[in-house]
Amino acid sequence: MITRTTFMSIISCGIFAATLSYAAADKPKTASAPESGSKAETKKAKINWETTTNPALPNVLILGDSISIGYYLEVRKLLDGKANLYRPLKKEKNGNLGPENCSGTLHGVQNIARWLEGRKWDVIHFNFGLHDLKHVSKDDPSKPSSNAEDPVQASLEVYTKNMEEMVKKLKATGATLIYATTTPVVPGCNNPLREPESPAKYNEAAVKIMTENKIAVNDLYTFCLPQLEKIQQPKNVHFTDAGSALMAKEVVHKITDALPKASK
Repeated sequence: MITRTTFMSIISCGIFAATLSYAAADKPKTASAPESGSKAETKKAKINWETTTNPALPNVLILGDSISIGYYLEVRKLLDGKANLYRPLKKEKNGNLGPENCSGTLHGVQNIARWLEGRKWDVIHFNFGLHDLKHVSKDDPSKPSSNAEDPVQASLEVYTKNMEEMVKKLKATGATLIYATTTPVVPGCNNPLREPESPAKYNEAAVKIMTENKIAVNDLYTFCLPQLEKIQQPKNVHFTDAGSALMAKEVVHKITDALPKASK
């Protein structure tokens, strides 16, 4: 498991590098187009997101935003025959079931009980952060904002409180828990506005909670940071198909280590 001391050192370097990049970036002369979602989200109408359950296999749940939606299908493929993989689903306009975006911690605390009910979980891999640190309209928090003077969706204080509340409910399931750190933000992510230095700060708060609760950390932030130009979409927090596939392998590695021995 990554130690908090090691993570704090990594975070300090990440904040410094991200801040330099952000300061050097040109300010946009015109409003940016709204950020596109993960590649998997744009294809979701053509994909079967439902899980065919094998009662002999352990049950694994992935909770997260569109970054996790992006790597979910590859994780399911790689865990085939080893585990039943699930994530929250919702009915689409066409009547099919598609992936539910778990969004930020404000949404998480309201829905965590619903996401956990109905099944005995062996492993839960979860993340919250990218929605919390984005700017939203001060007049209508449901609307994203490109204005740095507008607030973020959840301050670090609110984020920490919400994470602590959700971790209590996650621990109550008896599942082995794995927290995935929030992935990096590059300069130019302006619609909605996210600052490059924010993920490191939110990750520091989250890792402190995980350390206190003896929860394993899947450090996707550090994994992605050195290779963002190759795996992340330009001026976008979302990843290319190749980037999502690389993250999927990291996720599978962590989940496999946490599975009951008989299923590995």
